[in-house]
Amino acid sequence: ETHHLEEAAIGGHPKARYNLGIGEWNNGHTERAVKHFIIAASNGEIKSMTMVRKGYESGVVSKEEFAMALRAHQAAVDSTKSPQRDEWDRSPGGGLINKRVR
Repeated sequence: ETHHLEEAAIGGHPKARYNLGIGEWNNGHTERAVKHFIIAASNGEIKSMTMVRKGYESGVVSKEEFAMALRAHQAAVDSTKSPQRDEWDRSPGGGLINKRVR
């Protein structure tokens, strides 16, 4: 399984990069984990940004690394925004992923 995650991460799949980071984190390889999280966060992966923040709070990630990851993450998120997506999110039934079903 790790081989496939590595291949996907090399191919630019942020969730695969996040999953590699989790594996490294759980195995005590925090520096390697943080590198995976920063790369994935820079590609817009929100869970990775959360892990970078946790690393910063625990002293594993420097202030500079955290700031760089945050800026890169925001740029990646902003690059996916468009008027059409905003309109869809505002429309009735649009953006259901982000809305609670009651």
